[in-house]
Amino acid sequence: MADTEVSSVVSDFIGFLNASPTAFHAVDEAKKRLQKVGYEQVIEREDWKLEAGKRYFFTRNHSTIVAFAIGKKYVAGNGFHVVGAHTDSPCLKLKPVSKVKKADYLEVGVQTYGGGLWHTWFDRDLTVAGRVMIREEKGGSVSYSHRLVRIEEPIMRVPTLAIHLDRGVNDGFKVNTQNHLLPVLATSVKVELNKEFAENGHHAILTQMIATKLGCQPDQICDFELQACDTQPSIVAGAAKEFIFSGRLDNLCMSFCSLKALIDATSSESDLENESGVRMVALFDHEEVGSNSAQGAGSPAMLDALSRITNSFTSDSKMLTKAIQRSFLVSADMAHALHPNYMDKHEENHQPKLHGGLVIKHNANQRYATNAVTSFIFREIAMKHNLPIQDFVVRNDTPCGSTIGPILASGVGIRTVDVGAPQLSMHSIREMCAVDDVKHSYEHFKAFFKEFSQLDTKITGDT
Repeated sequence: MADTEVSSVVSDFIGFLNASPTAFHAVDEAKKRLQKVGYEQVIEREDWKLEAGKRYFFTRNHSTIVAFAIGKKYVAGNGFHVVGAHTDSPCLKLKPVSKVKKADYLEVGVQTYGGGLWHTWFDRDLTVAGRVMIREEKGGSVSYSHRLVRIEEPIMRVPTLAIHLDRGVNDGFKVNTQNHLLPVLATSVKVELNKEFAENGHHAILTQMIATKLGCQPDQICDFELQACDTQPSIVAGAAKEFIFSGRLDNLCMSFCSLKALIDATSSESDLENESGVRMVALFDHEEVGSNSAQGAGSPAMLDALSRITNSFTSDSKMLTKAIQRSFLVSADMAHALHPNYMDKHEENHQPKLHGGLVIKHNANQRYATNAVTSFIFREIAMKHNLPIQDFVVRNDTPCGSTIGPILASGVGIRTVDVGAPQLSMHSIREMCAVDDVKHSYEHFKAFFKEFSQLDTKITGDT
C-alpha cells in the first residue's frame, strides 16, 4: 500500500475516532458510512426480504451494529465470514441522579464502567456525550425520539489533591472511585442566581446545556444515558508521526478497521460476483462489562442474524447448523504491546511490538478462542499478502483477559480466532497505537473477506 493510501486510511480512522465519543456515536458513524455506499438498513422487528448480491445492516439499542454483504453465489447453508469487535470503552457514566453539591461545588455523580485506569481521568478537560430521550408534540399528538448529544467544550474536571495535602501520593496513588472521581461542574456562587428552570435529579445548568444543544426545552428531556468524555481530539503524533494518541482505541480501532475492510471488500459489483458466503461485521456493546446484555455478544444477536439470513433463502431448519459449521469468526480486540519500561510483564517468547502487525492471541484455558486450525487460516492470509503477524500468550503468573471470542464460539458454535492490533496504555483515558498497525489490520481484514471462501475449501476433514 502506498504512503498516500496509508495516510488516507489513518486520517479516515482519526475522523472516525473524533466522531465517536460514545458507543452510540460510533454506531451512528458506522451507519452513515454504510448508507453512503449503499447498504440498506433492515429492522429486526420487521420481516426481512434479502437478495443475493445485496448489502444490509441492522442496529440494536443504537449501540450495536451488524452489517453483511451476501455473495451472488450464496445459497442457504453456506458460511458466514465474520469480523467481530466492540463499540464500548471504559469510562465514567452519569448516575440516574447525578446532582451532587458539596462545599458550594456542583459535582456530577458518576459510575465507573468497565476496568478503567481511573487515575488517568484526573486533571483532564472533560465534557459529556450520549443519548437522550426527547418528548415531542406535533398537532396534538405526542411522540418520543432518541437523539444523540455531545457538548463540545470542556465543562467539568476531576481535580487531583495538591501534593502538600498528600505527601505520600507518589508512593502510590490510591483512587476511591466513590469519593474521589466526581467531576466538578461549577460553583454554586456562579449558578445560584439562575433558577428559572426545574431540576430533575441533575444540575439544572447541565440539563439546560443539553437542551440547548438539542434545540429543545429542558422539560422535554425524558431521560438520558450520558458519559464523561475527554475533549482532547485524537491525533497522529510522535517525533516520526508514527503513533496515534487517542482515547477509545480499545476497541474503536478494530471496529473501524473491520468496518472499512468490509466496505472496501464489497464496494463494487465484482467484489460479490464469485462470493458464495456472507461477509459480515458485528460490532457489539458491553464487552467491557462481560457482554451480558440484549445488545452484547452474550445475547442472541449474532445467532439471530445468522438464522434470519439463512432462513430468508430456505425453509429447511437444518441449513443453519450447516452454515455455522462452515463459518469463521475473527474476534478482533486490541492487544497488549510490549512496554519498554515494564518488559518483565510479558512472557519472553511472546512480546508483541508496535508496527508488528496483528497479534494472534492464545490461551490454553480458553480465555481466547484461538486453536491450531483458526490461527493457521489467519496466518495463511498474512503470508499470502506479506503482512506481519505476531503471537501473544500471557505469563502463567498473570491473569488473562478475555474477549467476545470465547462467548461467541461457545454460544454460536463458530470457529474463532482471537486477534488484535498491539497498543500501549490500554484502558487509559488516552491510549496509543502505531499508524502502521492500523494499515496492517485493515489490509488483513480486507484480505480475509475476499479470500476466506476459497481458502476454506482447501482445508480437509472436520475443522
